[in-house]
Amino acid sequence: MFTGIIEELGEIIAIQPHQTNVDFSIKANFTKELKVDQSVAHNGVCLTVVDIKNDIYTVTAIQETLDKTNLGKLSVGDIINLERGMKMNAHLDGHIVQGHVDQTATCQFVKETDGSWEYRFTYDTSLHNVTIEKGSITVNGVSLTVVNSELDSFSVAIIPYTYEHTNFKHLKAGDTVNLEFDVIGKYVKRLMELKS
Repeated sequence: MFTGIIEELGEIIAIQPHQTNVDFSIKANFTKELKVDQSVAHNGVCLTVVDIKNDIYTVTAIQETLDKTNLGKLSVGDIINLERGMKMNAHLDGHIVQGHVDQTATCQFVKETDGSWEYRFTYDTSLHNVTIEKGSITVNGVSLTVVNSELDSFSVAIIPYTYEHTNFKHLKAGDTVNLEFDVIGKYVKRLMELKS
């Protein structure tokens, strides 16, 4: 389980295919604190650490993960958001995040608005995911509040701290991001579907 509060940024150092899987080697400041078998969220995708060498660690993504997230679009040198699993005695500063990406979205535009930034994202509605204004959404692993919600799109406002300490500063129109919709909302939606 995660909170959506990004601990640091990591750099993709190497990408190595193995049959249908892909190993990602990532350079991060907290690598020496990691251990093999530990879960880390990468742009919101929970992956298991399989190897550690100095300040570089490696995780493996299976084909389904590559198909359903933006990890398959990553290149060497790309910067990703990182968060280690939440400790059960820690503050929940963001919201409940599972590290299970529901689908991707496309950045429609980025607009600077007097010291903050507005990002608009569109997504495929065929999976029946929904957002609500003032509800929670996770974008590339970042816990955010929905500002404007439409049937197939939503906006978020990014404060300077989040802009500087996540990969939002690298996002531009046309980029693909990972979305994890609010887990409580997903259960409510499922219960409503079962009732009808």
